[in-house]
Amino acid sequence: MQKSIDLNTSNSNPARHFSFPTQKLLPFIIPVTLVVVWQLASSVGWLSTSVLPSPIAVLQDGITLTASGELPKNLSISLYRATLGLLIGGGIGFILGFVNGMSKTFSLLFDSSIQMFRNIPHLALIPLIIIWLGINESAKISLVAIGTMFPVYINTYSGIRSVDNDLIEMGKSYELSRFDMFKKIIFPAALPQILVGVRYALGVMWTTLIVAETISASSGIGYMANNAEDFVDMETVVLCIVVYAILGKISDLVAKSFESLLLEWQTTGRNNI
Repeated sequence: MQKSIDLNTSNSNPARHFSFPTQKLLPFIIPVTLVVVWQLASSVGWLSTSVLPSPIAVLQDGITLTASGELPKNLSISLYRATLGLLIGGGIGFILGFVNGMSKTFSLLFDSSIQMFRNIPHLALIPLIIIWLGINESAKISLVAIGTMFPVYINTYSGIRSVDNDLIEMGKSYELSRFDMFKKIIFPAALPQILVGVRYALGVMWTTLIVAETISASSGIGYMANNAEDFVDMETVVLCIVVYAILGKISDLVAKSFESLLLEWQTTGRNNI
């Protein structure tokens, strides 16, 4: 009987069957396979270069644009717009989620209106934003801020409101102040869901920026893609798509790193299951 229990325990976590290097390589298997198949299909003529250029052609175009300085310049501009928009929108979303989550009065007063505005597609506001702010940087950053505000808000609000009442009662029994209650109990308990909102906002950030940079823009990765489309430069169009995909993946990895750092106790618990 003891032998059977040990056997079942060892099989409870499938990840343990893989060595550490193998676990690191697993996420790259599908992307690498797709790129190899893509290159082979292009090499044997199954894919026309006018439809989809080969990975090697896209890589060569990226090297050329990097050497000329065009890609780094537009990439830095896109990163600036995305980062600033996320900081503004995410900051506003967190403050609103915190205030409404902590106060029932503020929640009754503001949450219904915020939810109403949340259901308006933020990309539908582009004509209005252009009329108000023109086609300069503030319009693009504002659009990103609006898009990222609501995911952070809804997850912050929900995270705070869903904190276990037993934890709140425990804090009251220790006579914690409102600040200490938030610092030691409410915020740590709500943090996992807040980080989910940030991670989702990162995806919305890049999606919004792509659209913002293809409308009345003169710089950025989206502008490069739109300009290349006008000249039927398929290599640059695909390159811009790949750059956005890489930026999205890097953003997700950064978010996961923060989750591992800030939620180390949760990660340790899962690893021990």
